[in-house]
Amino acid sequence: MSEWFVLVLAMGAACAVVLTITVLRERRIDEDYDPSETPDVIEYMTMMVGVVYAIVLGLAIAGVWEARSSAQSAVVAEAQALHEVSERVQAYAPAARDRTRKDVEAYVSHVVHKEWPVMLKSGELTDRGTQLLAKVREDVTSYEPRDDHESQSYQPLLDQVGAADAARSERAQNAGATMPGVVWFGLVAGALVAVGLIFTLQIRRSPRELLLAGIYSALIAFLLFLIWDFDSPFGHGVADATGPFTDLFSI
Repeated sequence: MSEWFVLVLAMGAACAVVLTITVLRERRIDEDYDPSETPDVIEYMTMMVGVVYAIVLGLAIAGVWEARSSAQSAVVAEAQALHEVSERVQAYAPAARDRTRKDVEAYVSHVVHKEWPVMLKSGELTDRGTQLLAKVREDVTSYEPRDDHESQSYQPLLDQVGAADAARSERAQNAGATMPGVVWFGLVAGALVAVGLIFTLQIRRSPRELLLAGIYSALIAFLLFLIWDFDSPFGHGVADATGPFTDLFSI
């Protein structure tokens, strides 16, 4: 199911629920009822709840956005470090060069096709990926440079393998969801309260009031969807964040 379809469905459902309740509620109100009699304290409380909830939503969006940016930066760093290993190993003997490049490609292929779905589903990396990266490290560290040119390439290769390992560890730390369950409970409960307080203002069935109520509820639905979408640092599909790997390697 497309994320755009989910977004439109959520916003449409929020509008439909609010407008339906408003219309049905209006039918039960006497024609001589004066909505201007709403106490000022209710209007003040409604405004305060809306402001506080808006701040909470802003903080939640900032948190998930920062987590996603950090996660994607780790992916770029890992892919770039592995690409540097594959390129700089050109200085090694043909047999060692081909073996290292083969192992790098095997690791990248495993990450994209095998490890990524597991990471999205369970929030954990695979042992096989760890073993394949260890094999790349072994290829680099076990090689004995034959001359000064190879010796000068040895340490930078070790550094790039270390950078890939560090980026992988950071990817493991960011693999899970950003928002705890209790925060989601607060966000959903706050949305229900914020939308529910609309009805304390005694809105009627005038086009202007119905339009504002629909836009308000749709906006809250959109912001909650935005948080849900960003709550997965690596997206909800394999192709969402594996671009750095597929762009640098032909797998």
